[in-house]
Amino acid sequence: MRLLAHNMLACNAKGVVNGFPLKIVPKETREVEVDFNAEFLTHMLPKMEWSAFVNAAKEIGLEGLPSEIPDDAASDEEFLRTFHHALLEVHVEEGTLVCPESGRKFPINKGIPNMLLNEDEV
Repeated sequence: MRLLAHNMLACNAKGVVNGFPLKIVPKETREVEVDFNAEFLTHMLPKMEWSAFVNAAKEIGLEGLPSEIPDDAASDEEFLRTFHHALLEVHVEEGTLVCPESGRKFPINKGIPNMLLNEDEV
């Protein structure tokens, strides 16, 4: 699971009002080189919930992202490369996503988060 996907996931269990952002408890991560595309990254920036992204990066051991998106982000190649690495190149292979409200755990196996709910949670 990439942090790009994590930034879009939330717990939708019955009764949960604030199921975002999910906490990541990684067991295994890996890095996969991905071609750098500044245009894609610049396009994605306004779509990201930035504070959730930065916290998720810290949870998997990545440092170096600023607490806020720089004003000159589109032209700051160093920032874009750091963003690119965290967003696309680091994969959580095994671990757990935890709902911040209910504590419900969702497993991550072979890089795929299982967000299916039990019948009584729908």
